[in-house]
Amino acid sequence: MAGHSKWANIKHKKAATDAKRAKSWSKISKAIMVAAKNGGSDMDVNIRLRTLVADARAVSMPKDNIARAIKKGAGELESVAFEEIIYEGYGPNGVAIMCDILTDNRNRTAPEVKKLFEKGNGKLGATGCVSYMFDRKGLFLIATDVTDEEQLMEIALEAGADDIATLEGHFEVTCSPDVYSNVSLALENAGIDCVSKQVIRIPQNTVDLDVSMARQVLKLMEALDDHDDVQSVSSNFNISDEAMAELANE
Repeated sequence: MAGHSKWANIKHKKAATDAKRAKSWSKISKAIMVAAKNGGSDMDVNIRLRTLVADARAVSMPKDNIARAIKKGAGELESVAFEEIIYEGYGPNGVAIMCDILTDNRNRTAPEVKKLFEKGNGKLGATGCVSYMFDRKGLFLIATDVTDEEQLMEIALEAGADDIATLEGHFEVTCSPDVYSNVSLALENAGIDCVSKQVIRIPQNTVDLDVSMARQVLKLMEALDDHDDVQSVSSNFNISDEAMAELANE
């Protein structure tokens, strides 16, 4: 899971710029629309929608944008229909990569994602080629100076979390996707801010990368993550602390 912590931190730093924030608004808007379409616009009933709205507020998404996305999803405003797709493939050094997609046109998205893989020295694969290497989990990263482990454990486990670990100055809380919204809501109600939180695919085993290979893999991960239709990117890479320190100085 170490690779995912580092990737989450890299994404968090990237999101600090206005351009990245605007892109994250677009992605959250799509997710809100799908959640409202599938579960309705009542956030007291639709916990998934409530969680996404909290995520939107956390990245300073305007209230009007949030309300409009909910109305579009609920059918109160005209909107496009989004399809949920998973693309799988390989990156440099054979690392496995999975992309969760929301698109209104798979005939556009598929060749664009394929091109990104190829440009990044990777290859888009067939359905199922790497998915067996991952377990789908909710992952929350929380800075250790925000709360103590005992308090976090009590709140998270009561909400249904599976495990809590400490790694590189962060607590990692993992849970089943089925209780992701419950855990997110419990942390929110307790006033515990997350560095990042998302439902991702956690690898059963990892591939260690040296600096040169890590540079290539991260470049591909960033390119995929920047695509408007890609909601999240998961991989089974692991980068040592020494390699991360060298990359951070570049």
